[in-house]
Amino acid sequence: MAGLELLFNCVSDSITCSQDALICFVHWEIVKSGYKCLGVGDEAKDGEKKSELLPRGWSESKELYAFRYRSNDDKTNFLLKAFTVDSSLIFNLMDSTTEKVSDLTVSISEYVDEASLHTFESVFKNTDELTAKLKSSLLPSKNDNPSGKSEKKKDTKKASNLRDPDSDPLLIPTRGRPSRHPPDWSDPMSPFAAGGSDLDPFGGRGGGMIVDPLRAGFPRSGFDPSSGIPGVLPPGAVPPGARFDPFGPVGRHRPGPDPDHMPPPGYDDMFM
Repeated sequence: MAGLELLFNCVSDSITCSQDALICFVHWEIVKSGYKCLGVGDEAKDGEKKSELLPRGWSESKELYAFRYRSNDDKTNFLLKAFTVDSSLIFNLMDSTTEKVSDLTVSISEYVDEASLHTFESVFKNTDELTAKLKSSLLPSKNDNPSGKSEKKKDTKKASNLRDPDSDPLLIPTRGRPSRHPPDWSDPMSPFAAGGSDLDPFGGRGGGMIVDPLRAGFPRSGFDPSSGIPGVLPPGAVPPGARFDPFGPVGRHRPGPDPDHMPPPGYDDMFM
């Protein structure tokens, strides 16, 4: 509480009620937080200078107190107002730069003894509790950025928009790069057993609904779609190794019907 006694004795003649004494205490807590008073009222006046003392005329109005403060580094200004409502003082503090507002309601009788209004040793009560309330609810923190801009901690971890290939069990790994955790679809009771060939078309499994004429088990004609189809596709129209569904005969010498094939129903009917 160093300095509060000196301030109290300097303005004791202006203290005529309990709220005056409480204003004196709050003013000194603001000064200890690194601010000094410029004057009373909302508007600045000529010839003002920063001071730890309460300005002239600070206690003329018992219903409304208004003070302007500036930080010791001249980077922050704020306006403090206190309204008397019944037996309480409602404090309102606004940062003039960021317009950030904080407020606190204090019961006067809990912290000021009106019977000892001019005796510094006994006028204030529960000072530790009042100081804690002021620091937590009203006064700006020492860690606050005076410019009002919140500083974001630098994240040393590089952000990446790429999906981790090991996090998706349905993602087929790139050729030449084995998966760290290959999906296990070999168990017939696995929930992925049905449609496993569709989920893993490159796994060499049979079945599935993806039809590939070149991998369907039918006799192959040795057709290479990348070499082109005479009269239909020029060479290089189909990239090498690409899956290609032919839209016409893929060879000149496709195998014809087998003589051992079963004849169609009604084959001997002359009217067929």
